[in-house]
Amino acid sequence: MDSLRVLELYSGIGGMHYSLKQSGISAHVVAAIDINTTANQVYRHNFPDTPLWNRTIEGISLDDFNNLCFDMILMKHFLNVICNCLCRVGLQRGIDDPRTKSFLYILNLLPRLSQLPRYVLLENVKGFETSSARQSLVEMLTTCGYTFQEVMVSPTRFGIPNSRLRYYLMAKISTESISSKSEDSQMSLLPAEMESPVEPSLSSALQPVSCQTKEEEMKDHVFYKLETRTDAQRKMNQNQDMSVSQIEDFLEPQENIDLDQYLVPSEVLVRYALILDIVKPSCRRSICFTKGYGRYVEGTGSVLQGCLETEIESVFKNLDQFSEEEKLQQLQRLKLRYFTPREVANIMGFPKSFSFPEQIHTKQRYRLLGNSLNVVVVARLLQQLISKC
Repeated sequence: MDSLRVLELYSGIGGMHYSLKQSGISAHVVAAIDINTTANQVYRHNFPDTPLWNRTIEGISLDDFNNLCFDMILMKHFLNVICNCLCRVGLQRGIDDPRTKSFLYILNLLPRLSQLPRYVLLENVKGFETSSARQSLVEMLTTCGYTFQEVMVSPTRFGIPNSRLRYYLMAKISTESISSKSEDSQMSLLPAEMESPVEPSLSSALQPVSCQTKEEEMKDHVFYKLETRTDAQRKMNQNQDMSVSQIEDFLEPQENIDLDQYLVPSEVLVRYALILDIVKPSCRRSICFTKGYGRYVEGTGSVLQGCLETEIESVFKNLDQFSEEEKLQQLQRLKLRYFTPREVANIMGFPKSFSFPEQIHTKQRYRLLGNSLNVVVVARLLQQLISKC
């Protein structure tokens, strides 16, 4: 197959580009488009030879697109615009939200191209699958003669210890469906650990059996934070799933890190200790790293326990009976720290060759990574999209 010409929309820091390279598909990016100047600095730093357009989608004419002669479109989050529109209270606004303007422009433009791209891959947040924007997208694809498949996938499905459930749509101009012949597209809701307990894998079933049953383990479990029995059971199941790698496989060597720089601040420890998601290097789980990691606490990403000699239960047990100063002393025994940007990038599948320009500070790095995607997941989906079944 000739090298595919790829158009990368809402290119961010180049997650789609890295996925394309990792997939092994013969392809090259003819243009990457994004208006985020900070993200563009990172993209240009890592892909200096790729044409990078710092322009709004609506500002690019039909002729400009036709001149690119692209075979594939890769789209991520619509620069988090659709993503933000669809989250929580904005979920139902969908296509009526004015911030979806660039997406609507794409839907209107694609059918008018002189030659339709052979492939389309799109990523968005959970919730997009029920939006009016998604309905307009699939109507356009159907009208243009595409077959498509929609899936909900989390990186844990590929052995990565991180929950990041995302919607993906894969489309191709073909009489064949992407993975099998079917009369209609099918939403494949793959189990994700953030929604239901992980089923025991074959590899975990072959491990030595503990003397304690799960019921006994749960009986001994200290509910040291604002967690339910269901939360604790889910985390236990995740950490026993041997098909998923351990966190330690993605960590930087300690000698390469200024650990003090990444320690969770004292004021955060005292105020938010009960809602921190704490993991150890031996864990096989972490929650989704968002753009607010390092700035906000709840739901923005896990923190790492640095001192493994300290039992976490011993720290949190009866914590509410201590004074503020005593609480802080107790919590500091754990040496809780944030994952470094490099470690977050590792978990998200970025290769060792990926780096940030020196002028991009730590909080910007977290923000950019939080707005990106899991490279491994998209690479696997690209392989599935291109494969002939």
